[in-house]
Amino acid sequence: MPFLGQDWRSPGQSWVKTEEGWKKTTADEKNNNNNVSMESFCKAEEEEEEEEDQEECFNKENLLLSLNYDMAAKKRKKDQMNNNAKVPYFHREKWIYVHKGSTKERHGYCTLGEAFNRLDFCSAIKDTRRFNYVVRLLELIAKSQLPSLSGVAQKNYMNILERVVQKVLNEQQNIRPIKELLQMLYVSLCGLVQDMGKSVLVGNINTWLYRMENILQWHQQLDNIQINRPTSTGMTLTDLPINLQLNIMQRLSDGRDLVSLGQVCPSLGGLAEDRLLWKRLCHHHFTDRQIRKRLMVSDKGLLEWKKMYSKLSRCYPHREQYSDTLHFCTHCHILFWKDTNHPCTANNPESCTVPLSPQDFINLFKF
Repeated sequence: MPFLGQDWRSPGQSWVKTEEGWKKTTADEKNNNNNVSMESFCKAEEEEEEEEDQEECFNKENLLLSLNYDMAAKKRKKDQMNNNAKVPYFHREKWIYVHKGSTKERHGYCTLGEAFNRLDFCSAIKDTRRFNYVVRLLELIAKSQLPSLSGVAQKNYMNILERVVQKVLNEQQNIRPIKELLQMLYVSLCGLVQDMGKSVLVGNINTWLYRMENILQWHQQLDNIQINRPTSTGMTLTDLPINLQLNIMQRLSDGRDLVSLGQVCPSLGGLAEDRLLWKRLCHHHFTDRQIRKRLMVSDKGLLEWKKMYSKLSRCYPHREQYSDTLHFCTHCHILFWKDTNHPCTANNPESCTVPLSPQDFINLFKF
């Protein structure tokens, strides 16, 4: 049996096992063999490491691509869910307490967004008496107050607006004011979206771009409405006596409606030029002082009430009149609809309540 250690009879030699058997090798040969084997081993290791690095880089690239794809897919799905999800109306209260400061009993204060969420505006748009009031309130919020709403209130605003549009599309009424509301909201959003980096609007910019696309679609749907002539062969407006036709025209509070009615047929067009109708409209919307500043006299020495109405409408706001409004109790600070009882009126019928116009409602939350 060969001696595996250093052979004392042949210094510098050692036994090495090869394919042909055991052979003696010197120290130099051993070092050379070791160096060659080490070089080959190191080279093999380097190749393996390069392959592993390439494979790791490839895996990382695939992983990053998959993660980016998953993140993009999740983001699109999330945006779609945010756009399509309907926020539940958490509170459908008929009255709320408006606290303007912190006390020992109550911390914080009521904001416009909180009041907009908690009051029952969803049911209010279904009520004919409150519909114009809610539309005017939406218009004022779109004009200047949308950035002050919370994220939930902004989404709730868009959901209520969608219900308003659906109501108009189904009933084919109040088309013009809703189109004006959508146009004003779109113009406001165009300016606000440009300042998204300044935290003007809450949420992803893609969400607001999607909502702006919806606004354009709603406006297009309102433009495409075609009101069909009723098929009934009964009595029409033109079959009524002249005095009844004039009496009906006197119920119109907007001069644009009177002009549209006069375009139906020549007989109604002649009645729509009645000076007393336009005089009534001028005195209904404007004060005597405003009217005196805009007097217009014809060649015959008569006042041009129709032209005066058009000029006054460009200079002064119209008088707002609503069948049902929100009321505010100055005694208990309760905000409620007119036909709704709250604790103060139940216990004290003589409590002081003040009707609020849409602008008064917004001013109530300016601290």
